[in-house]
Amino acid sequence: MNPDWIGWLASAVLLATLIRQTIACARDPEARGVSRWLFLGQCVASAGFVVYSVMVGNRVFIVTNSAILATAIIGQCIVARRKRRSRV
Repeated sequence: MNPDWIGWLASAVLLATLIRQTIACARDPEARGVSRWLFLGQCVASAGFVVYSVMVGNRVFIVTNSAILATAIIGQCIVARRKRRSRV
């Protein structure tokens, strides 16, 4: 039996929680309590994990870390926009 299904299931749970958090950030008009460093750190770490995953050839981690990187970039853009609007 291929154990990849465990990785795919874990990936789905992790991505669901990150997407939910990103949506919560998008709904907060001022992005209160959200540090810019959260998404920046997530972007850097995820990019490193994508490179590593490609190097070891693990498809589950390539897809998961790429999706996590995308949520971090989207989250960073949302928070930056919200904080900029709240200052005006």
